[in-house]
Amino acid sequence: MDLRDVFATNLRRLRNARGLAQDDLAYEAEVSRSYLSQLEKGAFYASLKIVGKFATALNVELAELLRLPPKRGRRVGDGPSRRLELSALRSASERCERQAA
Repeated sequence: MDLRDVFATNLRRLRNARGLAQDDLAYEAEVSRSYLSQLEKGAFYASLKIVGKFATALNVELAELLRLPPKRGRRVGDGPSRRLELSALRSASERCERQAA
């Protein structure tokens, strides 16, 4: 993920978290709505001046807009041990069905 995509994702996430429409944030940051839309799509690079305007309008530190997302690890319950558990449950279920028949 390049920095443009990181900024785009954070900008959209923070705007949505504050319940702002693109028009509202664009007005507060003194940019056009179409420019904001292109930034949120990752189509344009933003200057530090523009990043600062958005940080001010969103009331966050500038670094928050450039912060990398957390690494995605495996979900709890994934992996070989989880497959073994599911296999054991299926076997037990099949035994119960055979005994009931």
